[in-house]
Amino acid sequence: MIPAVVYAIPAFVLLVVVEALSYRFLPDDDERGYELRDTVTSMSMGAGSQVVAVPWKVVTLVLYAALFTVAPWHLSASSAWTWLLLFLADDLAYYAFHRAHHRVRVLWASHVVHHSSVRFNLSTALRQSWTPMTGLPFWLPLALLGIPPWMILLQQAFSLVYQFFLHTERVDRLWRPVEWFFNTPSHHRVHHGSNNAYLDRNYGGILILWDRLFGTFEPERERVVYGLTKNIDTYNPLRVAFHEFAAAWSDVRTARRWRDRAGYLFGPPGWVPDAQR
Repeated sequence: MIPAVVYAIPAFVLLVVVEALSYRFLPDDDERGYELRDTVTSMSMGAGSQVVAVPWKVVTLVLYAALFTVAPWHLSASSAWTWLLLFLADDLAYYAFHRAHHRVRVLWASHVVHHSSVRFNLSTALRQSWTPMTGLPFWLPLALLGIPPWMILLQQAFSLVYQFFLHTERVDRLWRPVEWFFNTPSHHRVHHGSNNAYLDRNYGGILILWDRLFGTFEPERERVVYGLTKNIDTYNPLRVAFHEFAAAWSDVRTARRWRDRAGYLFGPPGWVPDAQR
């Protein structure tokens, strides 16, 4: 089963080239632009994520179908209300997924891949995890709501395509009502910032309303410093993909108490036992 987002890849690559050329002919000293090794790494991560996604989508579809079968009702794909419910439910599921992957270290070990570049451009959107299975539980309730599995997968693809366009410095703030309701490049630049004021903010997918509602919204004020609080300084795709899993395992292996082992896995990134603070 080929993920729907695969069909957008040629457009993604073309737009990356166009944006890279825009920096060559219209440079901006305030924007970091592109660096060849960084871009190659991002695209390698994207290609690897799609290879993993093919068999995983089959597993995902089977699980969605199983839950859809036992759902107390089945919603009609021909109803506009079903599509509206799907849009809101999918976006809320993405918010929950995204927030959890920043606040639980074993989940962060998968998601950290996407934040590992010190640059912010359209190629950064392609820097995706090779362990997509950590996201499955957040969308299972949609199948139990009676939403057909193919609709869930399609909406997930729409959301990913939308979010591709958020990864750019070439677009400043948009019209104020758009900035208030929707996730925009400005909001997503904040999310990729390692500035203290920007950490763990703006988790939204298509909408920014969930962040405003749950208190995780932060507007773009100071200049964004991209990357991690401790950057990994590597372009090796294998290290980018698995470095945090290795670091977590090292902490778990050397911990003396089961409580500390659990903290290293399920506490927030950077958690350490009280005795070490």
